[in-house]
Amino acid sequence: MSMLTPPGMGGKYRVTGAAYPRMSRPRRRRRIVLALLGSVLTLALLGYGALQLIDVFRGDTAKRNAAAGKDCPTTAPKAGPAASAAAASPKPAVALPQPAQIKVNVYNATPRAGLAKAVGDELRKRGFTVGNVGNAPADFDKKVPGTGILLGSPKTDKAAYSVLGTQLAGTTQQSDTRETADIDLILGDSFKELSTKEDADKALALLANPVPAVAKKC
Repeated sequence: MSMLTPPGMGGKYRVTGAAYPRMSRPRRRRRIVLALLGSVLTLALLGYGALQLIDVFRGDTAKRNAAAGKDCPTTAPKAGPAASAAAASPKPAVALPQPAQIKVNVYNATPRAGLAKAVGDELRKRGFTVGNVGNAPADFDKKVPGTGILLGSPKTDKAAYSVLGTQLAGTTQQSDTRETADIDLILGDSFKELSTKEDADKALALLANPVPAVAKKC
């Protein structure tokens, strides 16, 4: 037995020269361990990313719900007896003066001859009380670029302006120092013709019975 033979080996292995067998762990086991560690790390990263995405979507949904909640309450208020009665009963019509109760003076501030008389005759047919008819005063003659001006007293009932306004669109309202209840209709350069009687009647009916606002749907 050589002196280089390790004790206890019984001469089974002989070591010659300067080399001797090395005891090392198999490389296959190391690769398996590294592969397992890599899989665990990958799964951990995927799980973390999924949680982040869930949080993002939950946050957006919560913001949208919160924004919607400001405009649309999640629960409707309970209707009491008074509210139920109000909902069941129709909205009363607005009290408006009749056309015959409104005295209208028709003045022509345009170069068109005979315009005031034609408009006055038509308003009379539609039930209005027509007073003076003629050319506009110097303060307004050829100085009304719009459809027309409704001129009355500061105390004139606003509803009378509205009723007369259903007969032509685009008029403006002004007041002067008069103390009477009559209203001057001063026709301007943009005036073409009165609204058709059908359209005027529809506007008057809507004025007397306004349509309630539709509740916003969530």
